[in-house]
Amino acid sequence: MGSPFTLPGVDERGFILAVADARLQPSLTPLLADACGTLAAQAPGLDGIYAYGSVARGEACVGVSDLDLTVLLREPPTPAARERLEGLRRTLEARHPEVVKIDLDIGSCTEALDPGQTYRWGFWLRHHCRCLWGEDRSRSFGPFRPSRDIALAMNGDFEAVLGGYLARLGRVGNLRDRRVLQRAASRKLLRATQILQDVYCGEWPWSLDDHAQLFRRRHPDRAAETTFFLTEAYQPAAGREEFTARLQALVAWMADQHRAILQKTSPSSEAAG
Repeated sequence: MGSPFTLPGVDERGFILAVADARLQPSLTPLLADACGTLAAQAPGLDGIYAYGSVARGEACVGVSDLDLTVLLREPPTPAARERLEGLRRTLEARHPEVVKIDLDIGSCTEALDPGQTYRWGFWLRHHCRCLWGEDRSRSFGPFRPSRDIALAMNGDFEAVLGGYLARLGRVGNLRDRRVLQRAASRKLLRATQILQDVYCGEWPWSLDDHAQLFRRRHPDRAAETTFFLTEAYQPAAGREEFTARLQALVAWMADQHRAILQKTSPSSEAAG
């Protein structure tokens, strides 16, 4: 039986699927136990630890996938707290070659439970995160339906984020580090294509392939760029100059398209059910 986390990506009532309903893979139990134990014991002020991405969906591949964790603190993270968490992340990553890398998405309860963050943190916790340790804040939110509000909250920052990747790509010298950046930038780009949909017809993309499929459907003239960045998102191999030139061009085009959509539409407020 195939994964439910693919298009259309919604349940029979039209609500976006939630990863909390997926089964965690037993082969990753030692990794998750170590991550939770290490963070809980050594990260002060911790409120909860959540998995997201392929691990949370029960679709991770050993040696290929990342371990993506959302970490909520009781108070807004200080620079010292972020530095401490980064040190723990590096320690865990060095201990666990079964994943390509470990990412920590750090936030606070104050931010996550702010009504103004409903379409970002509320949606994120309710649908994309699976609580592994601590207080499950996803229970504070009801299910969401597909909405442009969510797409904008999650990826409206694409120009700034991808501009940051371009700057880092210009400085990095190590081939491995460059390919890590190309992989991450390609993934952000593909997910950000969702904001170019001005109508949401009962579908919600989960995988990078889903995002690519919807983008090709709406913009078939961009199929070559879509294929290029989908390949880079899994196995980055392009040279620096080619990658940065393609990324700059597509980001500029997406920004123009996004501005045009904003001029003719206003965000819906009908996402929360």
